[in-house]
Amino acid sequence: MSALLQYLVSGIAVGCGFALLASGLVTIHRVTRVVNFAQGMFAVVGGMTAGSLLSAGLPPGAAEAAAVAVAGGAGLAVGVVATGRRGTSPQSALIVTLGLGFLAYAAEIMIWGDNPRSYPGLGGAVTVFGAHVQKQSFLVIGVTAVVFALLAVFFGRSYAGKALSACASNPYAARTMGIDPLRMGLVAFALGGALGGLAGVLLTPLQPISYNSDVLLITNGFAAAVLGGLNRPAVALAGALTLGVAESLVAGYGEASYQTVVALALMLAIMMVRASRRTALQEEAAR
Repeated sequence: MSALLQYLVSGIAVGCGFALLASGLVTIHRVTRVVNFAQGMFAVVGGMTAGSLLSAGLPPGAAEAAAVAVAGGAGLAVGVVATGRRGTSPQSALIVTLGLGFLAYAAEIMIWGDNPRSYPGLGGAVTVFGAHVQKQSFLVIGVTAVVFALLAVFFGRSYAGKALSACASNPYAARTMGIDPLRMGLVAFALGGALGGLAGVLLTPLQPISYNSDVLLITNGFAAAVLGGLNRPAVALAGALTLGVAESLVAGYGEASYQTVVALALMLAIMMVRASRRTALQEEAAR
């Protein structure tokens, strides 16, 4: 029972990291209709930058905050290159983000090398019903809950959030109201970069990252985002938690090398069931 609880908490924590990545994907896609395949790169940049700043002597908290800001700046830069020109189609921008993701490999190797890196994070563990759980796991869960609550307030009550939502709903109507969809798209990329960077900062103490860790991260984040149709952050959160718990249980009770395959197979099965139900409802409505 203690092992199961430990796997569950660990899986929820990792799933929260996937959820932050997925929320960045959803934010960017809702505003720009672009699937940002460079999203995993932001997590690597955030985690690596935090580790470098901590090694340089910057105090904890400040180093992590600076790393998130750097990832947000990287998100803005990707947005400028991918969507900065008016008339760029979402398909073209998608290819650009994919190319930038590969280009980031070379930059990351030049800056940080090709060896996995990590840092202590919130040290120590607590015992819950006989299970020893890292304090960092609870930190990841708590920060993610706060971030999703703040995102709900941001999109529901702030002017910038409402402008982003307006561009997501109807960019043409938003333009007539004086809202520039192109500028809001860049804001969405910066926010997506910061969310991805936060995921990297929180997850790096739990699992070391390297330049190619973005493949695993974007795979899980994209799967969670797709479950919500790339439009619903709450559903993406549920999907990310499902993935995280499934991977943790597979690694704990089976083979760690199969955890991603099994988890993604589970997510694919869920999406197929949802698609079949949607098709059945459409056919019934057409009768």
